[in-house]
Amino acid sequence: MWQQVQTAVELIYPPRCLGCGNLTESDFGLCGSCWRDTPFIGGAVCDSCGAPVPGNADGHRIECDDCLKTPRPWRDGRAALLYQARARSLVLSLKHGDRPELARPASRWMAQAGRALFRPDMLIAPVPLHWSRLIKRRYNQSALLAQHLGRETGLDVCPDLLERRVRTPVLDGKTAAERAETLSGVISPHAKRKRKMQGRDVLLVDDVMTSGATLAACTQACATAGANHIFVLVLARVAKDA
Repeated sequence: MWQQVQTAVELIYPPRCLGCGNLTESDFGLCGSCWRDTPFIGGAVCDSCGAPVPGNADGHRIECDDCLKTPRPWRDGRAALLYQARARSLVLSLKHGDRPELARPASRWMAQAGRALFRPDMLIAPVPLHWSRLIKRRYNQSALLAQHLGRETGLDVCPDLLERRVRTPVLDGKTAAERAETLSGVISPHAKRKRKMQGRDVLLVDDVMTSGATLAACTQACATAGANHIFVLVLARVAKDA
């Protein structure tokens, strides 16, 4: 009976590619062409930010030039995609294109990329969105990613662990220093939730990492509230030399 229902549903709503909308073999998948155009990160990566680096992993810690120049306040970080080509359009569709269904497959890619970060009793938390932007967009894309990632990994998720008290201007085009200055003191632990992270490892989740200033501000807020080790996992990473 279930197979008959499933077949009927597939006839009415055949699986379509998340990227281009063409028919594909399974739900929440990419067609061959979009898969080839989606820059998944593999091979050796920076242990701090997840950006790809030349050479091969040799068991020792690897840092990219940016992270050597400006050490990150968190412990380790990973990213699933490079923010370019098809990945950029997918992220923008999730963030601004009213495509919340993209969060489910994206969380699977993130779970694969971040498998070295997961710890027992780790708490997952999204980068917060100011309430005014939340009303405009109707959802926080980072919170959707965090919720689906929790289902993929079995880890606890606290969607409002952190809060953004001030609506900051758009950070596009700003330097790393300007981004850090703009975000100073803007993000804080939620007064009724901060006890959840005391003594626990926290995994911060966001859609895109550019300079890392937003994640650094979130890390500082978690550290202030007594979190143990803090890790970051993003869907896509902006990499200069990619």
